[in-house]
Amino acid sequence: MSVEPILKGRNLVKRYGKVTALDHCDFDLLPGEILAVIGDNGAGKSSLIKAVSGAVIPDEGEVFLEGRKVNFRSPIEARAAGIETVYQTLAMSPALSITDNMFMGREIRKPGFRGKYLRQLDKPAMEKFARDKLSELGLMTIQNINQAVETLSGGQRQGVAVARAAAFGSKVIILDEPTAALGVKESRRVLELILDVKSRGIPIILISHNMPHVFEVADRIHVHRLGRRLCVIDPKEHSMSDAVAFMTGAKEPPAEAVAA
Repeated sequence: MSVEPILKGRNLVKRYGKVTALDHCDFDLLPGEILAVIGDNGAGKSSLIKAVSGAVIPDEGEVFLEGRKVNFRSPIEARAAGIETVYQTLAMSPALSITDNMFMGREIRKPGFRGKYLRQLDKPAMEKFARDKLSELGLMTIQNINQAVETLSGGQRQGVAVARAAAFGSKVIILDEPTAALGVKESRRVLELILDVKSRGIPIILISHNMPHVFEVADRIHVHRLGRRLCVIDPKEHSMSDAVAFMTGAKEPPAEAVAA
């Protein structure tokens, strides 16, 4: 591979008792790309993403970020290194405001004595930051930055989750089924958000079962089967039918895709 991957995994193994979720799996995310990860249910996609984002610790293998070996023991460590993950469940607190959700676990404290010793939060600074980030991504259809997340539509919630990841994910953003529970219009907005984030130079890992969405936005497609990377294909050179056939084992991928 001519370009050094920004995030890569080598020989990743993860077992849960007698079940092998990852079987000596390799993974490569190139700078500035959208890499789609597809595979049948139970193929090990979630375990792979959790292994590179600190949610699980691999039994074997290595993970490298910008060419440097990393050993994330938790998602917090991965987040500190610049890897943000938007899970399918969104991991948001419905009763809290948009601002509170964006800054959960990384609140800004007031300068000086009040922040250091009284631990008072700088709410105006957090609200301005949240408003600016939502505006950047074209999400200011949300009128009140302090409204509870539970009052938002599904697409708006997903937008806030993506905006949070884009705001703090300095190196890699991982999106797990971002359009799974959305309607056509809201899915379109989320896909536009993904392309907008990519235009800022941040590489994205997109896990999805929605083939039209994958083929619309992905630069490369990582096909995962039986706990390992089967092949990496170019969506411009293969059809959706090819991808599904590779994924299910109905068709063997070309040699150059396996070696990718």
